[in-house]
Amino acid sequence: MKKVEIYTTPICGFCHAAKRLLKSKNVEFIEFNVMIKPAKRAEMVQLANGGTTVPQIFIGDEHVGGCDELYALEQAGKLDAMLAE
Repeated sequence: MKKVEIYTTPICGFCHAAKRLLKSKNVEFIEFNVMIKPAKRAEMVQLANGGTTVPQIFIGDEHVGGCDELYALEQAGKLDAMLAE
């Protein structure tokens, strides 16, 4: 399975929803709380091509986007293939 990284804050409902979907698929992910680590927010914005909202989700080297994009991939049947190595 590819490496999954998600930039979040603890008060973000969309962050919780995205993590819930990943957990339901038994996907391990690295979570960066940008509220606690402001340097990670700057990193997130750079990696996400200016995206400032959370969550920002990365699968492998690909920027997925946020929660809506993650769920859209799942509904289109593309998420599993994207997660597979």
